[in-house]
Amino acid sequence: MNNLQTIGVIGAGQMGNGIAHVSALAGYDVVMTDISEDALKHGMDAIEKNMARQVSREQFSVDEMKTALARIKTSTSIKAHENDDLIIEAATEKREVKEQIFRSICEIVPARTYLATNTSSISITRLASTTDRPEMFIGMHFMNPVPLMKLMEVIRGLATSQETYETAIGFANRLEKTTTNAEDYPAFIVNRILVPMINEAIYALYEGVGTVESIDTAMRLGANHPMGPLTLADFIGLDTCLSIMQVLHDGLADTKYRPCPLLVKYVEAGWVGRKVGKGFYDYSGDAPVPTR
Repeated sequence: MNNLQTIGVIGAGQMGNGIAHVSALAGYDVVMTDISEDALKHGMDAIEKNMARQVSREQFSVDEMKTALARIKTSTSIKAHENDDLIIEAATEKREVKEQIFRSICEIVPARTYLATNTSSISITRLASTTDRPEMFIGMHFMNPVPLMKLMEVIRGLATSQETYETAIGFANRLEKTTTNAEDYPAFIVNRILVPMINEAIYALYEGVGTVESIDTAMRLGANHPMGPLTLADFIGLDTCLSIMQVLHDGLADTKYRPCPLLVKYVEAGWVGRKVGKGFYDYSGDAPVPTR
């Protein structure tokens, strides 16, 4: 692991700023990029807020927080990654966007740079094939919220080398993450199981089996889930849930993975969850209110 000093993170959203957060706390220098200064400011504000919450819980000191924040540099230019040792892509869950990012990255980074994607569903082999180093490409699927969730799914592409895999495991260990190996099949392990359950909950709402609140209450109290599936869908992002279901449906050609029409309708309306203030719940008031 001595060969990793600077970690690049592409994307300052929920996942990207979380990865930057834990990497900086683990002692790495971090370069976080996004397409706008506003996105970067929002990402850094989230990191500082989340670190301050950890300090209040006595997980580390104020001085350690200040040191970690100072390790994070931001830029709107992809050229800022030209000296990174490992780059983790955490952009939107769209294959075309990710492929273009990796094509651009390969034009500027040195041959020693490892490439990783935080995709929750897209083929690692396919993304790796768009680069000039598929043997140095790997999937590192962090869970949301990154600072709190202990799991990282590690997914090898067809060409991923053993050295790249061992580097990924070493990096995860330094971040104090528990790893699980997943094969390079659509949605890997967690989302292969979780998102179809959420989609089925949306079908139950669509078909009138239960209301938003009754479905969430049933699964919280009847299955001991920490939050109901519709609340969880809002937290993940309905657009992300839809993208994952589409990958499953296209990749496995099984009708059981057909996205619920109600999920599609919510995404088309722009009601994609907490990040916009409205999904299956409206978050504009003091307490969430069902929107259906």
